[in-house]
Amino acid sequence: MSSHQNTTLGIWLMVSVSFIFALQDGISRHLAGEYNVFMIIMIRYWFFAAFVISFATRKAGGFRKAARSQVTRWQVFRGVLLSLEILVAVTAFVVLGLVEAHAVFAVYPLLVAALSGPVLGEKVGWRRWVAIGIGFVGILIILEPGVGVFQIEALIPLLAAFMFALYGLLTRFVARTDSSAVSFFWTGVSGAVVTSAVGVWYWEPMIGSDWAWMGLLCLTSASSHFLLIRAYEVAEASAIQPFAYLQLVFASILGIAVFNEILRPNVAVGAVIVVCAGLFTLWRARVAAHR
Repeated sequence: MSSHQNTTLGIWLMVSVSFIFALQDGISRHLAGEYNVFMIIMIRYWFFAAFVISFATRKAGGFRKAARSQVTRWQVFRGVLLSLEILVAVTAFVVLGLVEAHAVFAVYPLLVAALSGPVLGEKVGWRRWVAIGIGFVGILIILEPGVGVFQIEALIPLLAAFMFALYGLLTRFVARTDSSAVSFFWTGVSGAVVTSAVGVWYWEPMIGSDWAWMGLLCLTSASSHFLLIRAYEVAEASAIQPFAYLQLVFASILGIAVFNEILRPNVAVGAVIVVCAGLFTLWRARVAAHR
């Protein structure tokens, strides 16, 4: 398969992942609106952990090789961090809706660029710092801090974006010593342990139709991660990462069509600014990597 074909396949896989992530967020919004969010995340992680363990046993070396990490503490920390980020993000979907929560969350690539210096010691040029600043202007337009009474709930997706950016940086950090299979294993297992420790105390009976939605949520969670791994296997991350922004488009369509949400003009303008700034930082990162 040629390099062009690999990139094309990677792009289509990333588009598929973005759509499944948006669908997953919509299901999470529905379930978390009816049941305790701790329980929803816990059940989701049970299935995810079972998936990663099954995935590990099918690989060469099996379970032991997948669990053998050179930086176990950091692997556990990033796994726990991701589970907490999902909890915060789902809460944002319920409180703010999919449209506004995703518009704010779109800032996470800018946070990755801003934090890559102090966390990983990478050099961030002045052009990317300007783009980061412009992106945060977009966030201010979305949040409208000077108009009326500022809602503290608007900071929830911003916290989720910060947590996800830190998770992404830690993933790059552990990748220096561990394989992607090891990171995948610890993401599922450590997340399942911490969510079970909390979620089991918030168990609620669930009606049959919502169990069907819960099953679909588990399937989308596992399939999206599998497709994401496959996308990064067949194409360069810098080439396909911009297409992850389609999740904002898909989630907004879902929020408007299914949950009767409204796309306010300031949210649309701010989201466009944030996405453009994020795409620029991704492009500059790619240029720096080729150099």
